[in-house]
Amino acid sequence: MPELPEVETVARGLQREVTGQKILSVTLGKTDFIDNPAALERELPGRSITRVERYGKFLLLRLNMREDAQEQKEEAALLVHLGMTGLLMPQPVNQPQAKHTHVILLLGDGRELRYIDPRRFGRIAYLAGDGLSRELQKFGADPLEANLEEFAQRIQQRRARIKALLLDQSVIRGVGNIYADESLWKARIHPAQLGARLGRAQVKELYARLQKTLQKAIQLRGSSISDFLDAEGMPGEYQLHHRVYGREGKPCFRCKTTIRRAIVAGRSSYYCPNCQKAPRSWKKLRRRKAGKQRSTKNRA
Repeated sequence: MPELPEVETVARGLQREVTGQKILSVTLGKTDFIDNPAALERELPGRSITRVERYGKFLLLRLNMREDAQEQKEEAALLVHLGMTGLLMPQPVNQPQAKHTHVILLLGDGRELRYIDPRRFGRIAYLAGDGLSRELQKFGADPLEANLEEFAQRIQQRRARIKALLLDQSVIRGVGNIYADESLWKARIHPAQLGARLGRAQVKELYARLQKTLQKAIQLRGSSISDFLDAEGMPGEYQLHHRVYGREGKPCFRCKTTIRRAIVAGRSSYYCPNCQKAPRSWKKLRRRKAGKQRSTKNRA
């Protein structure tokens, strides 16, 4: 699923390509991932895209008011989450539509902004005024905008495991499995460590490593693990620089210890058992689970 670097890459491409374009019409296919399909058909025609930006893992296509609108002006935007297989890109109107094209916005320059999503795990919503504000307030701090003090406060005041905190969009928005694992490995922090148990130096190191990892991934247009393509239809390259994610059974780049995979916060987490020392609570939990498994096998 696209994370902060991938969504930032798409946002920058769309900012170059479609900012200033007026939306002439809306054509919808399957709509089960759209909050209110009628709102898109009613509200988008006649509006121009004033800016495209990233908000966490979401794209925000900021919109102006329709020329014929008489009501009080209020901020409006099209919120887009790409899900696991979503693509949003402008294409010539005469180019054949790809299979699973579910939203088409005809633009003033004759191109179409097309949303393509085979699995339809994404989300699209037209939001305005208080509805837009309420939606955005659900999310935590942006890791590239938050200062160290805010980051530390959000991490150290919670007893959840650090991997869970990094994935919790109400704590830190935009980080997912790939960049959480990569940053924790670089900071030498085990994914099961409790946020409240991290020392000041560890939090500072994680903050720096997370920012550098995200910035480098943005420079390389994100990670293309399976389906990700940017707004120009090009894959990212940061997957060539992964140091721990997806490397179970391979040697650690630092110490050559075999990389392991464990389920932390309900997600597969890759780590080096030598560089990232497990907390005692995690070791005890693992031993209890192993004991229960052996007991079950013996009874069988």
